[in-house]
Amino acid sequence: MVEIENRQSSKNLPDGYESFAWRWMRYSAFLLIPLVWIHSIIQALITGGHNLSLGYVQIRWAVIGWRVYDVFLLAFALSHGVNGLRQVLLDFTNSIRARKWVTWLTLLFWLALTMIGGIALLGGVRGI
Repeated sequence: MVEIENRQSSKNLPDGYESFAWRWMRYSAFLLIPLVWIHSIIQALITGGHNLSLGYVQIRWAVIGWRVYDVFLLAFALSHGVNGLRQVLLDFTNSIRARKWVTWLTLLFWLALTMIGGIALLGGVRGI
């Protein structure tokens, strides 16, 4: 059996951003499972993909609860995915300076996409 050195568990992670990012991946994945399943069941099975339209979204987003639900889905899915992208990019980055750049650029990328999504959710749907 091959033993992997420097293997870290949640108990011996250093404090700081990397520890927070490691824990966030676990928490966001745990929270994403019910959010995505509920979303998929409602959109695909109950409503039916053929019935989805701008009018349906307009009616759905008229209820503040659905907007909050969609904000949580956006926030958890996007942050989970961007953090995963950051981890993959860090695997190919050797210098400390480049790793900091990758971390900051992925953070800015996440902020920009979250702002665009948040503005869309807050702005709602207007009839065409």
